Amino acid sequence: MNRVYNFSAGPAVLPEEVLLEAQAEMMDYNGTGMSVMEMSHRSKAFDQIIQEAEQDLRDLMKIPDNYKVLFLQGGASLQFAMIPMNLMKNKVADYIVTGQWAKKAWQEAQKYGTANKIASSEDKTFSYIPDCSDLPISENADYVYICENNTIYGTKFKTLPNTKGKDLVADVSSCFLSEPIDVSKYAIVYGGVQKNIGPAGMVIAIVRDDLITDDVLPQTPTMMKYKTHADADSLYNTPNCYCIYICGKVFKWLKKQGGLEGMKEHNEKKAKILYDFLDESKMFKGTVEKESRSLMNVTFVTGDTDLDAKFVKEAKESGFDNLKGHRTAGGMRASIYNAMPIDGVKALVEFMRKFEKENI
Repeated sequence: MNRVYNFSAGPAVLPEEVLLEAQAEMMDYNGTGMSVMEMSHRSKAFDQIIQEAEQDLRDLMKIPDNYKVLFLQGGASLQFAMIPMNLMKNKVADYIVTGQWAKKAWQEAQKYGTANKIASSEDKTFSYIPDCSDLPISENADYVYICENNTIYGTKFKTLPNTKGKDLVADVSSCFLSEPIDVSKYAIVYGGVQKNIGPAGMVIAIVRDDLITDDVLPQTPTMMKYKTHADADSLYNTPNCYCIYICGKVFKWLKKQGGLEGMKEHNEKKAKILYDFLDESKMFKGTVEKESRSLMNVTFVTGDTDLDAKFVKEAKESGFDNLKGHRTAGGMRASIYNAMPIDGVKALVEFMRKFEKENI
């Protein structure tokens, strides 16, 4: 088996243990004589899969009883429209723009009402998280929106913004289940699963009960109402069954790793190895202000685009894949999600040391 160290930002590395389990069950899941890919979403076998997955997620995140867990399609990008459609009662929302995805969400929300950009880090190429302790929150804002971890630029909110009593909505796609969070601080917390939890094609939205109503913007499609999916326990239409099945396996794997407390400790160790090297390197430089650094997405450059390209090419040839930065940011990016083993980060740093010696 020739596995590379996969530093892709998403779809991304999954735990080998989970992939091997899925492989063993591919032709016959649990004595049903069929694959989960072929199984009716209305069957008893699948009902058990989705219910267990939800319960394990609730256990991991300590999700309060007054929040619904929804397994939805359309990825995080569909939520950019779904959130204002369901929440913009006063037709006003405040957005903190700290990267490409927050910017896209803010632009989408403008179609449904007034979307105010109340803070941004675009002035320094999204290389930091702005101070959000005293922002000009709109008096009649329906919610305040953040993207908590910025996959492209490698930044992360270490402290949630002071929303002055307004509901907080957060996209956590690239830090989902990487550390414990207090769900009760959010009105909606959601994320695409393809970075830290499962295969591409699904988003998990955790939505406070009082926001799940029929009181949505006129012309909101049935499929875009949280109530449609909440009332049907995520089975209004055929869900992404196989994705839910893999996510369920990842939730069980996370429990075995010591839950989210265990993952946080593991992720901090991994990130420290890479950031410590970047801080001492003469060639490689991190692109993010230290206090805003992400544990999941580490962005760096050499300062020379030709050298960056040479590094990415030679890294790939040496078994370190998907290190090229996003097209809007350039440079390099190592995504070191939960399933990236610590040995992968150590090996990458050794390769970077060698590359530096040979090219400086």
